[in-house]
Amino acid sequence: MAKPKARVTGRWRIVEMDQWDQDAIDLIEPGFIEFTRDGTGEFGFIAVRGEMDCRWSERDGRPFTEFTWEGNDEMDQASGRGWAVLAEDDTLIGHLFFHLGEDSGFRATPFPGTGVQGGR
Repeated sequence: MAKPKARVTGRWRIVEMDQWDQDAIDLIEPGFIEFTRDGTGEFGFIAVRGEMDCRWSERDGRPFTEFTWEGNDEMDQASGRGWAVLAEDDTLIGHLFFHLGEDSGFRATPFPGTGVQGGR
């Protein structure tokens, strides 16, 4: 069986968020979340960019990560935490939290041609 983080390494397209519609998510560029093999990653949506420090494990046999992040929101410094898990339908679901601010659930699918392995 592949290591948990190897199964979701790569760039995912954020296709849904609880707090914002797709036009907002894709304001600057297509919304994304990306995981690298070294336990870091990044995400971007609306005018928010963040770099993540991930801790991988498994929940119910599925790859799962909790992370902290630092970055910016409309060029203002921002930070927070979050989590993501590979769902049974091979989408990525999770939640992003802004320190002392908003939070939102999200759902993401692999970007075509990025090599994300999903649950297979």
